[in-house]
Amino acid sequence: MSLLTKRLLCTGAMSALLVATSWAQEKETKPSDNASIFAGVLHTSTGEILKNVHVTVKDGRIETIAAGVKAPEGAVTGAVLTAGMIDLSPHIAVVSSAVEQTNEVEARLSVAGALDLFSPTWNRLAKTGVTTVLVSPPDRNVVGGMSAILKTYGSTDLVKRQLNGQPFLRGAMGDAPSSGNRPAYGSPDSVFNRRPTTRMGVEWEWRKAFYDAAAAGEFPDLEFPGADVFRAVLAGNVTLYVQAFTAIDIRTAVFLKEEMSEQGFGDMNLWIDGGSEAWKDSQLLKRSGSGVVLAPFPSDGRSSERSFMAWRVARDLAESGIRFTLSAHGSTTPGSTLGDQAGRAMHGGLKFQQALNAVTIEPARALGMEDRIGTIAIGKHADLVLWSGTPFELTSRISAVWVDGVRIFQTTTEQN
Repeated sequence: MSLLTKRLLCTGAMSALLVATSWAQEKETKPSDNASIFAGVLHTSTGEILKNVHVTVKDGRIETIAAGVKAPEGAVTGAVLTAGMIDLSPHIAVVSSAVEQTNEVEARLSVAGALDLFSPTWNRLAKTGVTTVLVSPPDRNVVGGMSAILKTYGSTDLVKRQLNGQPFLRGAMGDAPSSGNRPAYGSPDSVFNRRPTTRMGVEWEWRKAFYDAAAAGEFPDLEFPGADVFRAVLAGNVTLYVQAFTAIDIRTAVFLKEEMSEQGFGDMNLWIDGGSEAWKDSQLLKRSGSGVVLAPFPSDGRSSERSFMAWRVARDLAESGIRFTLSAHGSTTPGSTLGDQAGRAMHGGLKFQQALNAVTIEPARALGMEDRIGTIAIGKHADLVLWSGTPFELTSRISAVWVDGVRIFQTTTEQN
């Protein structure tokens, strides 16, 4: 046997040993997806409230829920237990690599390909009680591409981490898509020598894409890459998710939806992201059946794109019967997390149960995943948040968080 062959065999054996050792260590240190949790109060997010509750988790799912149980000494306990919160606008993919630079209307791409699952942002977000997110492309294009649903904790393998739910096509109205663009005079010297350059141009790009996609069956020359996605939106199989903060942009998005319906192209499912001035057009939103993901409440009343966000906006939407959720735009800073946004909405008149629903069951319904997440029930994903007091109160903190039954955070003052 040659020296080279011996070295190769030795190297191979050592590699196999290292792999086996690594596998064994990973197996031994893998976080358990089983748990036993006690809480003084449990809010199911269905309106039901249970007292002195014991919840057991097995294989990442809620196995049992029992009320009237006294917690034994040393058990994981807390004042209140709720379902894990869901943010439909976490603003995680903010890097330029997530933006298609050569095309303003890009429906074929998914933001999933631009996500860094090794980023510490995911763990920080999970520690604020957010267990599921809908990640969307940055709003620098008129249509940025498809959004992706992920848990905030789990495998670094995207295929395993990504969840199947209602697909969302993301785009934007307003200043963002046209910002930085400029007409081409002479020879173009940049990818930004393009349209649109105004709000009117942004609207034109939207209408052209929908009309071309709808008419391509009769006029094949109008077919374009991604037209099938627009037809899926018109058929209601893909949700249209549009950033719009100001009243004028909200109206433009809703009028586009209604125009497509009047033309007989289909009745799309529309969600507005931002919605700062939704309080000005609550009846229009109700008429159209559109939903709203509210942006974080600003301290001075001024939200993005110079819009004015009233404290009562969440209450107004609730009273009008409009679907809505709350968002923190991915903030993990104390005072501006998703739980804090729920507290601010309550300050504006929203009731506790409505605020809880707006960060749990309502976003789960928007994702078409209410059978798996968003409430506490036997058989559902064990995405849970344990609070030291009444959720969303300034004096309460998050004591522990579980994602798929794995405890990813617990304060040092809590018992193990």
